[in-house]
Amino acid sequence: MSDTALGDVPGTAVVRLSRVGLAYGRVRALADVSLRIAPGGLVGFVGPDGVGKSSLLALVAGTRVVQQGEVAVLGGSMADARHRRAVCPRIAYMPQGLGKNLYATLTVAENIDVFARLFALPRSERRRRSAMLTERTGLAPFVDRPAGKLSGGMKQKLGLCCALIHDPDLLILDEPTTGVDPLSRRQFWRLIDEIRAERPGMTVLVATSYMDEAARFDRLIAMDAGRILADAPPAALLTSTGAATLEEAFVALLPEGRRGGEGPVETQRLPDHPAVAIEAEGLTKRFGDFTAVDHVTFSIPRGEIFGFVGSNGCGKTTTMKMLTGLLPADEGRARLFGREVDTRDLATRRRVGYMSQSFSLYGELTVRQNLELHARLFSIPKGEIAGRVRETAERFGLTGVMDALPESLPLGQRQRLSLGVAIIHRPEILILDEPTSGVDPIARDGFWRVLMELSRRDGVTIFISTHFMNEASRCDRIALMHAGRVLVTGAPDEIVASRGAASLEDAFIAALEGASADAPARAAPPAIPGPREAPPKVPPASAFDRRRFASYAVREALELRRDPIRLTLATIGSALLLVVMGYGISLDVNDLTVAVLDRDRTTVSEDYALNIEGSAYFDPRPPLTSYADLDARMRAGEISLAIEIPPDFGRDLARGAAPEIAAWVDGAMPTRAETIEGYVSGMHAGWLAQRARESGADVETGLVEIETRYRYNPNVESIVAIVPGVIPILLMLIPAMLGALSVVREKELGSIVNFYATPTTRLEFLLGKLVPYVVLSTASFVLLVGLAVFGFGVPLTGSFATLLLAAGLYTASATALGLVFSTFMRSQIAAIFGTAILSILPAVSFSGLVDPVSSLVGVGRLIGEVYPTSHFITISRGIFSKNLGLADLGVEFGALALAIPVLVGVAAVFLRKQER
Repeated sequence: MSDTALGDVPGTAVVRLSRVGLAYGRVRALADVSLRIAPGGLVGFVGPDGVGKSSLLALVAGTRVVQQGEVAVLGGSMADARHRRAVCPRIAYMPQGLGKNLYATLTVAENIDVFARLFALPRSERRRRSAMLTERTGLAPFVDRPAGKLSGGMKQKLGLCCALIHDPDLLILDEPTTGVDPLSRRQFWRLIDEIRAERPGMTVLVATSYMDEAARFDRLIAMDAGRILADAPPAALLTSTGAATLEEAFVALLPEGRRGGEGPVETQRLPDHPAVAIEAEGLTKRFGDFTAVDHVTFSIPRGEIFGFVGSNGCGKTTTMKMLTGLLPADEGRARLFGREVDTRDLATRRRVGYMSQSFSLYGELTVRQNLELHARLFSIPKGEIAGRVRETAERFGLTGVMDALPESLPLGQRQRLSLGVAIIHRPEILILDEPTSGVDPIARDGFWRVLMELSRRDGVTIFISTHFMNEASRCDRIALMHAGRVLVTGAPDEIVASRGAASLEDAFIAALEGASADAPARAAPPAIPGPREAPPKVPPASAFDRRRFASYAVREALELRRDPIRLTLATIGSALLLVVMGYGISLDVNDLTVAVLDRDRTTVSEDYALNIEGSAYFDPRPPLTSYADLDARMRAGEISLAIEIPPDFGRDLARGAAPEIAAWVDGAMPTRAETIEGYVSGMHAGWLAQRARESGADVETGLVEIETRYRYNPNVESIVAIVPGVIPILLMLIPAMLGALSVVREKELGSIVNFYATPTTRLEFLLGKLVPYVVLSTASFVLLVGLAVFGFGVPLTGSFATLLLAAGLYTASATALGLVFSTFMRSQIAAIFGTAILSILPAVSFSGLVDPVSSLVGVGRLIGEVYPTSHFITISRGIFSKNLGLADLGVEFGALALAIPVLVGVAAVFLRKQER
């Protein structure tokens, strides 16, 4: 796409917002925002957490529904689905959050390839751009590493590579350098500058919390409370506010009540303290062949604020985890208060508070409940918990949000909550891993005032990692780390002086560049020959692009292969359930326990008892002695049937009288009781007939004798009917759950934004999700058939190929049903339980597993007629037992084939292409 295509008409706005409003329930995110952005600029959005920057960028990117006003991008309204589809390939969107739009189990190279396919790039161009972007961002050595194992900063670099893969005309970056070290940030902006130089018409919109980055923008838009406070070039903002720095200008633009009012953070001299709180001696940690931490040594006296500054992926987080006991060290020693770190030493661990790099509290619990939970986890006395929670809330400004869920809070408040949780038990050591990443300047200053108070007033030792150089300068001492090694340790001023640098950031970058220069030279990635191919024109909205479909299908298959739990569930989960259900569910009534209460005790009564006990259906138990014995043993479940023979039974029978035999049956299960009754009646009649023949009496017979023969199941074994009926139940449950989870998991992790922000159609997305699970479930079906035939001895009389074809259609409809359920669910837990209930209940109750569908009435009959399981049970039993073929089962095959497009179509109708 040429640069001249950026604006539909020369001089028109690339982005135009007119009186835009947006609300999340009762919370107003944007209020009456109007804005015009011309082509080719670098525009920055700055403001405190929760003022609407991310919401505004999501509206421009087309990932969020326009509620109020007009949002026009690249010459058309983003409320028009057809226009969004047309301009989607010209927009790149990188959402806020560390690797939010990445796929954790895919490697760096695979993630980039997924995005390139979504924008229909040809293979050679995908390889060329991937090599160029990974080289420029320093990711080339890590192309085979899974995204989930990258550091936070490296995830941001990968996210940027994925955003830039298709040469967008409008690049939207929401906090793109959050958690990224200064050197990498320079590399980021150098890369963007180079791309903008190549394509001067590209417009870049950036939200950032780094004021030093804001100085490079052509235009700054300051926001507060969902409104625009100022819109001008950085120099004009400095002039209008009379501020010396952009950070001061930003604070001056805020309303009086939101400026903090406490002035700059003042550092205080640390009093001398000879005692050592934290000590690392030769700490080393390896992950396979990769050395993450390489013989790190330092010590931190009590009460000191010790800063850890380093490049992304250099081992800061790993070192911190070893000091807290979350990771064992391969070599070296870590000591807290002079005692070696031991995960079993709970007393020492209670003296430490740890705040991880990413938010790790419970999203389903309120602020109050999170604080109370952690107070109990650290064994704070019950009577003190309420006061400790109240004190923590007041200290961190959380009083007004105690009943809110963490996900509804701005990032700054979430970070304050995390710190409050870390110190609620009043630890003596705080280990904080990048606690202020993504937090606005005012919130960061408030955070550091608390840290200063904890250190100077309470004597808490603070070990903190950060990428903000102004924060590092507030530390008593810092350690610069790179490639797993500590390069230098000392006071910030001393390090700046020793490097002869103008600032701590320059000293840090010089140290990193010096360390990189000393490292062995890394071979450049191989060049890819051939001329650069222009990206092809995106197909029209109604087209089905096989590359986008393949992108989701291949990605789903890769994630499935690398997720052992899902893979096990998909392959052998059904087989395990078949074993349980095949052996555990039986309609056969055999080996019934029986005991006799013989009150006659003659040879005739003994013969009658032997006739009952000798049957193959019964398992005789010791004789009964009384009614009390009968009642006790039947209550205990020792016997299912008790036969009572009355006194004088033999004499009365010889005299031609009609003695009565009592049969006591356990009626807890009516169906089984009725079967027992039939067994006893039949054996009683047979014994009487035998006695009559032995005595020479004539036994009357009917004119017609009926002799029953059973076809298809000559031995009338229930397992022959149960197993072919259970297989369809299992093939409904597992594929439906996997299909639902495949979509809901993306919603929960945030990667669903890739579907919103790319040209992918609903059909491409859904079929890409469906195909891998159909293939896997069909393979699972083969395993089930093998288990049925060779494990349970169920004969397969019909064509296996016909049965396999039916299984493919059925698993596709089951997976499609799971996709339908996924459109209404947002959490994986809800998806598992909801899909299990909604798929299994109709399959068991209305599909003909026990009662024929023709015997059902009302709604049950309607469900049975249309539900896919009903048709596959008919096919399964017909092919297993009756040798039926495709011609005999044409109606059932047609119903299964029709169910697939119907269910996929329903899922496509309800699947949202934008967030609300």
